[in-house]
Amino acid sequence: MSARDVGNLEGEAQQEGQGQTMNTLISVADAVVASLNDGSFSQSFTAERKYVPVFELPDMETLRVTVVPKSVSISAAARDSDFFDSAVDVGVQKKVNPDELTEIDALMNLVEEIIDHLRGKRLDALPEAAWRAIAHEPVFAPEHLDQVRQFTSVLTVTYRVRR
Repeated sequence: MSARDVGNLEGEAQQEGQGQTMNTLISVADAVVASLNDGSFSQSFTAERKYVPVFELPDMETLRVTVVPKSVSISAAARDSDFFDSAVDVGVQKKVNPDELTEIDALMNLVEEIIDHLRGKRLDALPEAAWRAIAHEPVFAPEHLDQVRQFTSVLTVTYRVRR
């Protein structure tokens, strides 16, 4: 196994001008967080990157937008480089009254705004990452509405980095 293969298995990418290695998936997740925090949306929030997006129920009165590294798929690009398709989940969560449709509709609209913000665009903080796809599943989690009165929607966004 070559040193290049070992580097690919570890999922590390060289950050420009800093002389340190950074995991490709984490770089994509951090760039998505930066993009969301620089965006303009109908509801204000501060996106955060987390590995385990678990919050205490009383804390859910505040709108939570969480970016979670999800997966990497590596495929050959050329003899000397590969494509790293890096997927991150973007979770939108907030405690709601399930009987207040306007409150839930506003959160559904926010999720669509996030889709429109990320769809088809490169990330300013990681311009070498090209947008590939967005999946929206679940559109909302009915069991969260029913059991804990919380709106939860998850987007999976995939970016491709060649390295």
